[in-house]
Amino acid sequence: MNRYIPLAASLMMCAAPLAVKAQEKPNILLILADDLGYSDLGCYGGEIHTPNLDKLAANGVRFSRFYNASRSCPTRASLLTGLYQHQAGIGRMTFDQHLPGYRGTLSRDAVTIPEVLKTAGYTTSMVGKWHIAETPLRPDQRDWLNHQVKHEPYSDLCHYPVNRGFDTHYGTIYGVVDYFDPFSLVEGEVPIDSVPEGYYITNALSDRAASEIRQHDDGKPFFMYLAYTAPHWPLHALPEDIEHYKDTYTVGWDSIRERRYERMKELGIFGDAEDFLTDRQFSDSWADNPTAEWDARAMAVHAAMVECMDRGIGQVIDALEETGQLDNTLILFMSDNGCSPEMCQNMIPGENDRPDMTRDGRPIVYARDKQVMPGPETTYSALGPQWANVANTPFRFWKAKSYEGGICTPCIAHWPKGIKAEPGSVTTEMCHVIDVMSTCLDLSGAAYPQTYRGHKIIPAEGCSLLPVLEGNTSAQRHDYLGFEHFNECALISKDGWKIVRPNKSEKWELYNLNADRTERHDVAAENPEKVAEMEKAYNEWAERCMVLPAPDKF
Repeated sequence: MNRYIPLAASLMMCAAPLAVKAQEKPNILLILADDLGYSDLGCYGGEIHTPNLDKLAANGVRFSRFYNASRSCPTRASLLTGLYQHQAGIGRMTFDQHLPGYRGTLSRDAVTIPEVLKTAGYTTSMVGKWHIAETPLRPDQRDWLNHQVKHEPYSDLCHYPVNRGFDTHYGTIYGVVDYFDPFSLVEGEVPIDSVPEGYYITNALSDRAASEIRQHDDGKPFFMYLAYTAPHWPLHALPEDIEHYKDTYTVGWDSIRERRYERMKELGIFGDAEDFLTDRQFSDSWADNPTAEWDARAMAVHAAMVECMDRGIGQVIDALEETGQLDNTLILFMSDNGCSPEMCQNMIPGENDRPDMTRDGRPIVYARDKQVMPGPETTYSALGPQWANVANTPFRFWKAKSYEGGICTPCIAHWPKGIKAEPGSVTTEMCHVIDVMSTCLDLSGAAYPQTYRGHKIIPAEGCSLLPVLEGNTSAQRHDYLGFEHFNECALISKDGWKIVRPNKSEKWELYNLNADRTERHDVAAENPEKVAEMEKAYNEWAERCMVLPAPDKF
């Protein structure tokens, strides 16, 4: 079979289109976390208090092999278009590199899920972080970030969510935000100049999403994209939430990682596998850690951010229940990439999207030497590689890598009226964020356009998730999934083989994910023919998807 079949054939083979009557069309709620670790949620083995997501998992389906594009903006571009990120115009970040796959904003040769669903009678709304529009820098960027000067807009308005298919948008345009006073906060096209006292963006997004659901009364099905900023750095959390974890992480990295691993085995995340914990990615000893107090606090803040998000998702679920819409709403929860190893040492205050003072003039301390505790608005901190490795248990590596720790993240599907698979089950089917577009087409009965507003549209790449949700393991899935980000490359085949190349100067590594789910044993030397076969497939994928040429810098 040809791996790269045309769209029409692809959709027919991936899943038969559903004949959906208007009154039966489900609502679709797409929830995206930011930099969430693979094992952060309770239902994936974590100790963080996530009862609402755990309940969705217990009554829905969890995915153990759900993939993304390894970083925020590329994943968001793929998620909303059903294309690989380069095809959608954001091969790397939101800066224009003047190459087709690297324009830094959504391509006009791509169509978004809300643009398509509107043709099928859906109301569309977005709440949260956009981060897929070119954000050029200004000479007075520092003052702008610090709320000392005003400019409109934050990006070309044609790239705002309300001009890419969403009827409404409340949220941020940029990527990194102060949780207590976010930069680039907008209502539609209009900047929100100030926020009330006590503002915290996770709560604000949850409140807005729940309110919109309660007010939804136009008789149409809705598509809502709820894109949280949590738990992306800076480590900002509410004091009462941090308090819940004040002692949890004082036991150190190894203890938490081992507990998560044992819990994952109990939950059967990888079936009956008994030995899948990778060697840790760091050599530090917690007993000899001179900054143990700070590090325990950092992970406590991360956990607090996740708990707050889960609590907000509970508000949204309550709103669906109260309005009688929960049973016929497909909820998809996922993360844009694995947990981040970023550290303050690599951050430059006052540049890009990183302020160096609050609106009222208080300096923001970037805790490069861990000199101030994380949590409040006046500090910018990140977890670093040790806790990122723990958060991504049992995998190696993290965000921006093409190893499993970067590209494989939790996904939960909940739809009482439509899911036929056993409640609480874990599917091992290989799925990807590009599949969400095809799923929405099936659910809505919408036709994917060949042209849109005068532009020829690139055929969608995904396969519908509906057969997976129905427990049909024989449905046609992806022959291959391709990955590339800053020359971190990978290809995974449907029969479980994966090649990885950390950069273009190194050799391909080869893993058999069926026998070695967490990439502990590179078998490239023993299987040169398989490596050559998959390298050829990767090169074909890269050429077709505008990955080449890939610039080294941005």
